[in-house]
This record gives sequence, structure tokens and C-alpha cells, in this order.
Amino acid sequence: MTDAILETLKRAGTALKDAGVRFALAGGCAAYARGAAPSLHDVDFVLVEEDVPSALETLRGIGFRTAKPPEDWLVKAFDEGRLVDLIFRVADRPVTPDLIKRAEPLKASAVILPVLEATDLVISWLLPLSEHSCDYGSLLPQVRAMREQVDWDRVASVVAPSPYAYTFLTLLHRLHILDAPATPSSEPLWP
Repeated sequence: MTDAILETLKRAGTALKDAGVRFALAGGCAAYARGAAPSLHDVDFVLVEEDVPSALETLRGIGFRTAKPPEDWLVKAFDEGRLVDLIFRVADRPVTPDLIKRAEPLKASAVILPVLEATDLVISWLLPLSEHSCDYGSLLPQVRAMREQVDWDRVASVVAPSPYAYTFLTLLHRLHILDAPATPSSEPLWP
């Protein structure tokens, strides 16, 4: 399955890039591009909401089937059953052009694509944590692999209002993944 997802990533990412859509790779594929172990069951891209119609048209043009689910923060595309999520809002916060501009060009499945900056990627995983969805175990290996790439004080600033997200930072400290507890900085930048 991993090879098939990476092929879908390559096809979709190249098409979006060629079409001039503002996007960045997110989720497990972004973590993989940043050196984490593969945890690839779908492809996640973040994009500015006004670019959603262009992205959907682009993906339909290369043979993907598209769908608008009931959730109001993403749309979906399917490449022979493999899922691509096009996310334009994370935890009720719109994806902004500034978030996309901070993305870094990295090699992802043999193509260079914009990949969410590591700090923004971790924030995008932590903000949605809640009493209904709070799986720290799946986050630990990804975060451990990227820990040196992350501005933990910025993460702490952005996620401080969420007890579920902020508790994850305490867990990282107690597990000695972070040397010191992250402290909120004065300028939260997200998205």
C-alpha cells in the first residue's frame, strides 16, 4: 500500500504544482518527507479555501474522482480508491497564504513539493485533539523523528488554549523527547 500511496502523492502533487495551486503536503506523507517512518494511509494536502475549485478541477483532469463530504473543512479526491484529502481549515482555523508560504520544498516520493514547515505540521496534528480524538500514541513516533526541526516554544504558544494539545507537550518532556518544557513565546504564528 505504501508504494501505491506514494505514487498517488507524486501524481497529485505534481499536477497541483503544475496548475499553480497554492498547497503544501501535510499529514503522514509530510512527516515521511521530513524523515519520519512511513505512516501512510492517505495523502493530505493543505490549501487556501479559494483554491479548492482549481485543485478539484486539476485532480479530475488527471482521472481522480472527487467528492465533497459533510465535513466543512476539507474535500476529497480518490485515485483508484486511494484517498487524497484537500484540507482548507484545521481546527476551525483557515489555511492561509502565509502558512503555505512557510512550507519548504522537499523531496517527497522522488518529486520536490512544498511540505509544511515542521512546526506547522506538529501544530496541525495537535490543534484538533479533543476528548473525542486524543491518540497520543500515533503522534509520538512522528514527533520524535522530527523533534529537532520544530520550534517547540511556538508550538506551545499556539496550542496553549487546548488542554489536550498542551498535555502532549508535557508528555514529550516527561518522556525525555524534549529537554525542557516548551514555554509559550510572545508571537504565536499559526496558521
